[in-house]
Amino acid sequence: MAKVKRTESGRIEFICPGCGETHSLNVEGTDRPRWNFNGNFEKPTISPSILYTSGHYCNHAKPDDCWCNYKEKYGEEAPFKCVRCHSFVTDGKIQFLTDSTHKLAGLTVEMEEVE
Repeated sequence: MAKVKRTESGRIEFICPGCGETHSLNVEGTDRPRWNFNGNFEKPTISPSILYTSGHYCNHAKPDDCWCNYKEKYGEEAPFKCVRCHSFVTDGKIQFLTDSTHKLAGLTVEMEEVE
């Protein structure tokens, strides 16, 4: 079963069990950034590493206007979360680096199947 899928725009996507997001990567053309992909949808290898950041982990975030304090500001849960997800994808496995902020940091797991 496929672990990544190709989008109409030529990107590849996979589900990340660490941060819960779908990572979408540019693997063709001249646009940057661009990742290398081995073309194997069942046992993908993607390089270089994948770094996803949101909230205060982004360079442009302001400490007083973060998703971490969204609830106290607006009275409801934030529609997003602050996260850093850093990984290597090799032979259909995701190796989460220890600078990731989710529960799978430091672990290697099989990729989930995509439809």
